Amino acid sequence: MTTTELSPQLDAALAVRWHELNERLADIRRRYPDAALASSLAAEDMLLTHALYAGGSDLEVFTLDTGRLHAETLGVLDAVRERYGREVTVYRPDAGAVERHVAEHGAYAFYESVALRRACCQIRKVAPLKRALAGRGAWITGQRRSQSTTRGELPFEEDDAAFGLYKFNPLAEWDEEEVWSVIRALGIPYNPLHDQGYPSIGCEPCTRAIRPGEDLRAGRWWWESSDSKECGLHAGNRVIPVVARVE
Repeated sequence: MTTTELSPQLDAALAVRWHELNERLADIRRRYPDAALASSLAAEDMLLTHALYAGGSDLEVFTLDTGRLHAETLGVLDAVRERYGREVTVYRPDAGAVERHVAEHGAYAFYESVALRRACCQIRKVAPLKRALAGRGAWITGQRRSQSTTRGELPFEEDDAAFGLYKFNPLAEWDEEEVWSVIRALGIPYNPLHDQGYPSIGCEPCTRAIRPGEDLRAGRWWWESSDSKECGLHAGNRVIPVVARVE
């Protein structure tokens, strides 16, 4: 979708923003032909998926099925298949590792401490991500600076020392309104939980709807402090003292 084609639906500034995003994704493809989009199937990732699929890019899109996702989240996979005729690659955790963790700590141990929650995330998300990224030169995320305190200094691209490859955050400076303006203008499929007060969606027992004025990621691991709300997928994110809010 070109800037010109978007002009009737979007104002000029956002049309330029969309054009720049597509140029950035094309540049990533030129530099790292084996790069892949790690999609949580959330709004930002659906916008990026549309940019890749509708633009004819052959970059892979993959997601992590933790075994505890909402039915609505898994339903997005069907919506993508129907809309674009392409499959999102699904990575799942090692069943044995999950069983051992649950047997030792219980099915809801993540509520007991940050350490146990991160241990669960390590098994269900980080380990599968490592498999998904193995052998690649780069990966792409839908992170934005205004999402949380841990993402306030997010760069467009960075050397990801945690996983040993390059990392791109092409939506880093986009705000919530811009993301949704493009989604609605282009009719991009999205998770229906977003319409029920869930701007950030993870595993079902670890996600709730947010209240007015709360941080966009306040519904993720809501029993923890705001500076701990990462699962290990983005371990290199820096914490800043100001909490990002939605106006």
